[in-house]
Amino acid sequence: MDSASIEFILFGLTAAAISLFSRSYRWRAIVTFAASVVFLCMLSQSAVAIAPLAGFLLLGYLGLLMIERGWEKHSVFSILAVILAYAWLKKYTFLPEAFFLRVPYFILGLSYIFFRVLHLLIEAGAGNEKRHIGIGSYLLYTLNFTTLVSGPIQRYEEFAGDQFALEPIPLGPRVIGLQLERIVRGFFKVNVLALLLNMVHENAFLELTQPLPQDQKMGFAFLLTVSYPFFLYANFSGYIDIIMGMSRLMRVRLPENFDRPFSSPSFLEFWNRWHITLSSWLKTYVYNPLLMLLMRRIPLISLEVYLGVFCYFVTFFLIGIWHGRTSEFAVYGVLLGGGAAINKLWQSTLTATLGRKGYRALAANAFYVAFSRGLTFSWFALSLFLFWADWTQVGIICRNPAPAYWAVTWIAVWISATVVLAAWEHLRVLLLSVRSEEGPLLTDRYVRVAYASVLVLTAAMVMIVMNEPAPAIVYKAF
Repeated sequence: MDSASIEFILFGLTAAAISLFSRSYRWRAIVTFAASVVFLCMLSQSAVAIAPLAGFLLLGYLGLLMIERGWEKHSVFSILAVILAYAWLKKYTFLPEAFFLRVPYFILGLSYIFFRVLHLLIEAGAGNEKRHIGIGSYLLYTLNFTTLVSGPIQRYEEFAGDQFALEPIPLGPRVIGLQLERIVRGFFKVNVLALLLNMVHENAFLELTQPLPQDQKMGFAFLLTVSYPFFLYANFSGYIDIIMGMSRLMRVRLPENFDRPFSSPSFLEFWNRWHITLSSWLKTYVYNPLLMLLMRRIPLISLEVYLGVFCYFVTFFLIGIWHGRTSEFAVYGVLLGGGAAINKLWQSTLTATLGRKGYRALAANAFYVAFSRGLTFSWFALSLFLFWADWTQVGIICRNPAPAYWAVTWIAVWISATVVLAAWEHLRVLLLSVRSEEGPLLTDRYVRVAYASVLVLTAAMVMIVMNEPAPAIVYKAF
């Protein structure tokens, strides 16, 4: 059962409907836990295959119990044990291959479970989480079927606040309608937009391997570059829309993971809008503590900016290597870290040169924003080559077209992104300015119903005509 299929949606809606039989938080917890166990069993091959995952969860819970029983000073050992166990199960290449398990085992969702377990251990070790977390609550939080496969990464206090609320959050007809519309929108993104964009991307790469003139290869290189960021967005944010709607119908509010990222005028802001929960988690548990530690060790005001730049690089480098265990993802992390560090250094330099008022005026300039937005998209698209391609494919890309043509291609990507994304922003503002008595016409409930109906019909037609499955959710692999 794919995590964005009709079967998965029906499964989730069935679980949501059953959870509404009672307002008791115990009933809702039982239904969610049962659905999570069933979902896990449907994904895994056998009980033996999930034994390593069960061992990882047990390791995390034992560490949590030790901290709860007054071993806060030793919490760092529990955290390191969980990190090493994660790297071992994911088979990171910096570990000796002889240490890895030789039998196949199930690790789908491990990366997101890893963040939840670390969150509990860090908060408990810092004394910020005083309540006892029972084994049932722990498993419900870490294995919740709505967030198991690809997140988002929810904090425990947010999860528990809704899941175990004595009085469940409201769920009226309007809320139900909005969630069903969001599920439809997500299904359309994954099964129509992502499918078509993936076909463009795969065809463009295939054409680059053919003996074509350099100018034709440059055109396919352009398509290869611009198609994947939009594919990844449709694929991942579509899945998030589906599980956000499902979870809300089960009276649990998940944190938003996307906020129009391609509207971002800077690389740092882009990551505040793309995979928001991942960026927020690393900012809380990596960037902020690392910066505070360095500022205490190196108390020089003149170096504060550079310490911040360094911390941004480390944080975004970790984002890169979290995505994969091979050297390609290490370079991906360098590109992300480099983009974030250069962006921070650029902002600090301009602020020092122009003053805060002058920099704010520049940052509000429409042309500056448009070109910055285009550059942000271009750098993200560049970094994604190391996200989806192995070194053999990267070699093919670097040779096709020739370097001089690639330089022209990147300028074309930057200019095109600048113009198209600026035009989209203006169009969006224009459409939202058309209003009815209740507000923007686009948010009118009748318009929403018509919109959702068109998406359903279009998705059905595309799926019938194309007659092939949509690409798997990319973030399932992490």
